[in-house]
Amino acid sequence: MKVVRRPALSVLFGVLAAAVLIIGPPLSASAAGPRIDLQVLVVTNGSASVTAVTQQLKAEGVPYKTVDLRAAGRPVIDEAFLSDTVDGTPRAKFQGVVLPNAAPFENDAEMAALAAYEKRFGIRQLDAHVRPSAAVGLNAPAYTGPMDGVTAQVTEAARADALRYLGGPVRFDDVEPGVGETTGFVATPLPDDPDAGKSFKPFVTANVKGTAGAVAGVYTHDGRSEMVLTFTSESEQWHFQTLGRGLVTWLTKGVHLGYDRNYFGVHVDDVFMPDARWSTEHNCTPTEDCEDGVETEDIRMEAGDVSFATQWQTQHGFVLDMAYNGAGSDEAALKNGVDPLTVAFVAVRDKFRWLNHTYSHPFLGCVQDNSTSPWQCRRNQSGQIVYVSAADIEREVSKNVQWASGRGIPVDASELVTGEHSGLRVTPQQPDDNPNLAPVLAKTGVKWTASDASREKAQRVIGSVRTVPRHPLNIFYNVGTAEEEVDQYNWIHTRRSDGGSGICEEDSSCIEPLDPDSGYESYIVPVETRTALTHVLANDPRPHYAHQSNLAEGRILYPVLERVLSQYWSSFAANTPIINAPMSALGDELRRQDAWRAAVGAGAMDRGDVTAYVQDGTVTVKAPAGLEAPVTAPEGTQDAGGAPFGQAYAGERSAYRAGDVTLTLPGA
Repeated sequence: MKVVRRPALSVLFGVLAAAVLIIGPPLSASAAGPRIDLQVLVVTNGSASVTAVTQQLKAEGVPYKTVDLRAAGRPVIDEAFLSDTVDGTPRAKFQGVVLPNAAPFENDAEMAALAAYEKRFGIRQLDAHVRPSAAVGLNAPAYTGPMDGVTAQVTEAARADALRYLGGPVRFDDVEPGVGETTGFVATPLPDDPDAGKSFKPFVTANVKGTAGAVAGVYTHDGRSEMVLTFTSESEQWHFQTLGRGLVTWLTKGVHLGYDRNYFGVHVDDVFMPDARWSTEHNCTPTEDCEDGVETEDIRMEAGDVSFATQWQTQHGFVLDMAYNGAGSDEAALKNGVDPLTVAFVAVRDKFRWLNHTYSHPFLGCVQDNSTSPWQCRRNQSGQIVYVSAADIEREVSKNVQWASGRGIPVDASELVTGEHSGLRVTPQQPDDNPNLAPVLAKTGVKWTASDASREKAQRVIGSVRTVPRHPLNIFYNVGTAEEEVDQYNWIHTRRSDGGSGICEEDSSCIEPLDPDSGYESYIVPVETRTALTHVLANDPRPHYAHQSNLAEGRILYPVLERVLSQYWSSFAANTPIINAPMSALGDELRRQDAWRAAVGAGAMDRGDVTAYVQDGTVTVKAPAGLEAPVTAPEGTQDAGGAPFGQAYAGERSAYRAGDVTLTLPGA
């Protein structure tokens, strides 16, 4: 049984209540405290570890300003750069400082100015990668070398502080044995010196080859707090993805602009339709790229697969989104009198979420000319592309909603997944969206339509509709068993000399052939799991998608989903659940993220269009009309009316808010 540790949040609240720390001449009882602007200073030398922290800030939506030490003409880090006075009140321009190491400046005056600034305003510093020494509160390294495959432990002190969302250890990747991925140092802290105000509180400890010590912790000295990391990081490595949120929370004392969730939605396309099967003999798919005469048996779910899916969802606390095509059901019923698959799904229709995938899954972009390979768009005598008509699009969208309604299947008509994401532009053949698409979708009440994130990662606006990019799981639509998946995977990803297509030779991405019997579990499942978790832990609301064929026969989708969920819960606490939401909600979150990042990226903070600061235990955020600002604060934070602020997640409170926002921090 998994033990969920419930952190002593009161320890954190005691720290956060003192959101502003002043060391220096005391202010009078009536004087206002300093203003701390909600923006982070990132000083970089180009190292991957600093880049990883920067990516975490960007992913969460935390505003930051970068100073590149390699750039000629960069600003000098001095008192004027760091602070000033606003309306007679001292202002700290940055609420936290990220450095590549403990002292990266060639000019000692810059480090001195930064240290004085941190001491004066109580600003925290994060060192992205340091070598242990007395300068950071540690003894000399007891271990130096690879960290690959190491399992490190989160201390109770860290769980009571910024890492309260972690319920398990921190695992360092070992993706390719024999290839170094992470290096680090293990060291023991120096003895605390209360008289000198020096202490080191380990946050993460490790035992590497019999050598135990700290690999992350907080060094308190000279009236300053410094988070020390002794290992290298890249943004997509598991150890950093699990620690990244906590690093930002610690750096900002839990108060910052930004909104972070771990999203995982899975769409299953082509439900009720049969999918063509890959020919392991001819290395092709009938109706796609096989020569005439090559035939395989189609793949289609059966009633037993519905029972399995229902039980699996209950067991794992996870809901699948079924993107259905009513024509598949009607055709099966016409042929057999009754369709057992439809009967089974209708009986448990409320157990799933349902997505309109059009009635018969046609291509809704241009009229395709399949006389060439690849296909081309048909053109009229004037050379203009001929598009699928508005009437055909409307019939496909509306008829499928009507089909579901007639069977009591609940469908949100504002959500749509077109066949192959068609209707949207497909380069190079169809460089523009079907001009008939947007008007029809508006007419039929569609507000969100799926797109392929591997082609278009960004959300787009098409008339009154927004796209919801979906990450494809690299589990092929035309396979029903693990053996078929491995066969096609080998065809695509191995050299001609190894029996593959050789396509991979163009970019030197070839792999050694996978074993037909074990290759799926030993290679493909781990690769797809890592890719999916990279999205989950990047505050990325884009859903993933597979196909009904992957729930049939060998049911090969489940091992990937189970490993994603298992690895997630091996590290995260119950207060940080996976957000498994409908497509419309995910699309709306992507809209808010994009709007906020665009505003901050365009200089809204620098121009003063957006202002955000902490002063005397009060958070003030002002944003222009129409812009929702993401705000995160500790538990116990209250809205202006005294109600709890936002929603609870990962031991924090967070929400998007429009207009002027005033929050009271706990203990203020």
